[in-house]
Amino acid sequence: MTTQLAPDPRPVDALPTHPPWQSTVVIDMDPTYISTAANDRAVRRWLYATMLSVLVVLLVGGVTRLTESGLSITVWKPITGVLPPLSEAGWQEAFAQYQQIPEAQTVHAGITLAKFKNLYFWEWAHRLVARLVGLVIAIPFFFLLLKGRIRPSLRLRLANLPILVALQGVMGWYMVQSGLSDRTSVSQYRLVAHLSLAVIIYVVAAWTAFRLHPSGESDAVAIDHTHPSGGAIALSILVFVVILTGGFVAGIDAGLVYNTFPLMGGSVVPPTYGDLAPAWRNWFENPAAVQFHHRTLALITLGIALWLAWRRRSALTDTSARRAWQWVQWTAVLQVALGVATLLMHVPIPVAALHQFGAVALLTAALYAAARDTTPVASA
Repeated sequence: MTTQLAPDPRPVDALPTHPPWQSTVVIDMDPTYISTAANDRAVRRWLYATMLSVLVVLLVGGVTRLTESGLSITVWKPITGVLPPLSEAGWQEAFAQYQQIPEAQTVHAGITLAKFKNLYFWEWAHRLVARLVGLVIAIPFFFLLLKGRIRPSLRLRLANLPILVALQGVMGWYMVQSGLSDRTSVSQYRLVAHLSLAVIIYVVAAWTAFRLHPSGESDAVAIDHTHPSGGAIALSILVFVVILTGGFVAGIDAGLVYNTFPLMGGSVVPPTYGDLAPAWRNWFENPAAVQFHHRTLALITLGIALWLAWRRRSALTDTSARRAWQWVQWTAVLQVALGVATLLMHVPIPVAALHQFGAVALLTAALYAAARDTTPVASA
C-alpha cells in the first residue's frame, strides 16, 4: 500500500520561501538522516549538563589546589575510592600513607588527623565530581547515539568527549603521582595539562550546544550553513591561553608574590623576571615571570574584548548577537577586577574561586558570541 500526498492548492508564488535549514526539520549531511528539533533539543540539554558538571569539577578542583589538598589521597582506586574511609582504622591508614610523602613532612608538618580529614574531603570531592562528569558525558552520549538522535556530522566530534574524560582521569592521577616522592607539590606542567583537558571538554560541549541553539524562526538551525565570528573565535582562543597561564600561576603559587597592581616591585617588569636559566624556564617556573605573563595577557584580552564588543555591537542589527557581545564586555571587566582583587588580597580562597569561575564565564561568553554573530555561507 502506498500513500500519495495531494498537491498544495496554493499558487507557486504564494508558497513560503526560506532556506531549507530554517525549517523545523533539517536535513543533515547524511541524506538518510533527518535532524528534528526534538533531537537537537535532547543533544543540547545533554551538552548543557556536561558544561555544568565540568564547571563544578573545575571549581572544586580549584579549591582543592588553593587549600593544598590535592595530595591528601595517595592511592588511585577508580571504583572503591568512591567512598571515603568509613572507620577509624580506615582513617588512620589513609593518614599514615599521607604522612610518608614530602608534602606532609614540610608544607603540612605536624598535621593532625582532624586537619587531614579537611584536606581529604576536598580531594575526595574533586575525584567524586570527576567520576560524575564521566557518567554525565558517557551514559547520555551512548544512549543518544544508539537511538540515532545525534546528527551524523556531530557524532565524531562528540565521540571525543568520553575519550577526553577518560584521559582526564588518567592525567589527574599522573599529576598526583608527581607530588608523591620528590616534590612537595604536583608538577605545574602536569597540572596545566590536567586543566587544559577539562577546558577542552567544556569548549567542545559549549561550542556544539551553542551552534545547535534554536534560531529566531524555528526550533532548529543547520550549523553547517553559517560562518562564526572570526573575532570571537580569536578571543576564545586567547581566553583559553590566559586560563592556561593561570594554571601555571596556581601551580607554583605565583599569586603570592608581588601583591601589588599595576606595578610589580615598583616597575612594570618585575626585578626577578629573568632569574632562571635557560631563559625559557622563567615562563613556567619563575613565579615573578609567570604572574607577569598572566596579568599582561589578561589586560590584553580585556582590551581586545572591549574593542571587539564595541565594534561588533555597532555593526550588528541582530538583538541576540548584540546581547552576546554585551555579555563578553561585562564578563571581561568583571574577570579582570576579580583577578586584581585576588592579587591585592593575597589570594583568599572565596575570591580566588570566583576568579576561576569568571574565567569560565568569559570563555563561555566569547564562544556564545562566536555562535550568535554569524554570516551565512555563500551559495554555490
